[in-house]
Parts: sequence; C-alpha cells; structure tokens
Amino acid sequence: MASQNLQSVPPELSPDEREREQAGQAYFDRIISEDSRIEPRDWMPEAYRKTLLRQISQHAHSEIIGMQPEANWITRAPSLKRKAILMAKVQDEAGHGLYLYSAAETLGQSRDKMMDDLIAGKARYSSIFNYPAISWADMGAIGWLVDGAAICNQVPLCRASYGPYGRAMVRICKEESFHQRQGFEILLELSNGTEAQKQMAQDAVNRWYAPALMMFGPPDDDSPNSKQSMAWNIKRFSNDELRSRFVGMMVEQVKVLGLTLPDDQVRFNEETKKWEHGPLDWNEFKDVLAGRGPCNAQRLERRREAHDDGAWVREAAAEYARKQAEKEYAA
Repeated sequence: MASQNLQSVPPELSPDEREREQAGQAYFDRIISEDSRIEPRDWMPEAYRKTLLRQISQHAHSEIIGMQPEANWITRAPSLKRKAILMAKVQDEAGHGLYLYSAAETLGQSRDKMMDDLIAGKARYSSIFNYPAISWADMGAIGWLVDGAAICNQVPLCRASYGPYGRAMVRICKEESFHQRQGFEILLELSNGTEAQKQMAQDAVNRWYAPALMMFGPPDDDSPNSKQSMAWNIKRFSNDELRSRFVGMMVEQVKVLGLTLPDDQVRFNEETKKWEHGPLDWNEFKDVLAGRGPCNAQRLERRREAHDDGAWVREAAAEYARKQAEKEYAA
C-alpha cells in the first residue's frame, strides 16, 4: 500500500520547470487583470483549460442537438417562405456547432473525442433541447424565448478571455439575433390570426417559458463553476443576473405580441433594480440534465444514427485528404 501511495504522488518540478510555471502564471494573471485575451499557444492553468473545454464543447453539442426539434418541422412548415427560413436557421445552427468545435480543438481536444462523448451520453448539452416541439407555434416560441435567452447569455461571451471562443461568438450572436426575430415574427403573425392560432401561440409560450429561464443554469448559490468563470473573464455576469435581464426583455416584448407570460410573479424590484420571476422547478432541471427529460433518449438516438449514417462521408473526406497530401509530397 505504501508503494502504491508513493506512485500516486506527482513528481516534484525541476527548478527550470517551476520557473516556467511561475512565469506562465504571472503572464496569465496579467492578461486577465488587463481584461485582454489568452490565445491557444499561451500558457494557461490546467483548470482554466478544462473549464473552457467543458463550456465550449457543451455549447457546441447544444447547437448540434438543437437542430433536431426544428428540423422536424421543415417538411411541415405552413408556406414555402417559412420552410426556406427554417432551413436556413437549421443550417446556421450546424455552422455554430462547427465554429465551436473548432474553438474547442485549439485547447487540445479532438473533435472525434468530443463527438464520441456526446453520442455515448457522457457529455452534456443544454437542457432546453430535451423538450418536444409539438406545434408550428413552437418554432416561434423557440426562436423568441430560446434564442432570445441564448443571445442574452452569449453576447457577453463575445468578450470572453479566450480568443477563439470570443471571436466565434461574434458571428454566432449576429445569426442568433436573426433567429430570435424570426421566432418573434411567427408568434406575432399567429397572435394576430384566428383565435385558435392565438391560443396555439400562447400555449407554446406557456410551455417554453420556464425551460428558457432555466437555460441560464442553476441559481448562483447552486452554481459552483460560475464564480470562477467570472474571475477568469470567461463569463461576465452570473446566472441570476442574466436571467433577470432576460425577464425584463420578455416583459416588454410580450406586450407587442399581445400574449402573456405564464408567470404572475414577474415584477421589477425597485430596491435591487432587477426583474424577478416566480419559482422554477429545479428538480425538473436536474432530471433533464441527468438524462430523464421528455426527449433525452430520442435526441441522442437520432444523433447516433446521423453519426453512423455519415461515416462514409468522413471516410471519403479522409481518403481524399490522404491522396492530396501524397500528390503534394510527390511534387
């Protein structure tokens, strides 16, 4: 037992290694204090690297899984115009996933490993995408509420301390802004339609409102990673701060829609100068994250099927790249 314990103790750093670590830490601390950016080849603490990998890969997975509930409605869109817009949106989400996987790869994680973790159920993605989209109005509610929450959360990430992540977020946020407007327009048209259409829009808002609020993550008191991410300038605002901002945005926009939020406890606190909302079911949130949501199994099964069906494309691309490399070497 003694020898096993000794083997588990990491070896001491040499003086040169210790000096390099100290210089790297000093550089990292200075960059963070100056609110500047860390780049892939810069020294960074291992905990910082792991935090970024967890956040960026989860974000990428969320974009890819998030294609499913909307892609399911492309063939059932009520008009050619709506079909074209929805197809463009789903394509955008695929692009977002690719940007983010590329950013994560700069941290030393291969895309294959990230995808393997996702389809094996080891990696997490946003809980919101484990809820079903049961009517066309859900395309509006997802755009307005889900993409609206994404914008509120992601615009500050454009200033994230890790360069590749922040730069990827600039384009993503521009496209998410279009998605949110698209969803708002769908709900606006439905709410100004027949009584049945307006009720369909209200029902969709009722179902997506609470899950959208929980997208920001657990309350600050129950979010162990949030404070450290803010100290490293990865995040700029806490979960509860972002949630409050989002509620304030929705309160005004829902008036234009002629709909209501399913929350009679929404109010502006004059003392804290923040918007407050009613209680959320955090047990449900944890259940969905743990894989017990309405569509968890279905979402992962579809991702596995798509991954298997696309194997020949990956193999063909790899073979083409190999042949091109051979030609360049021969030349």
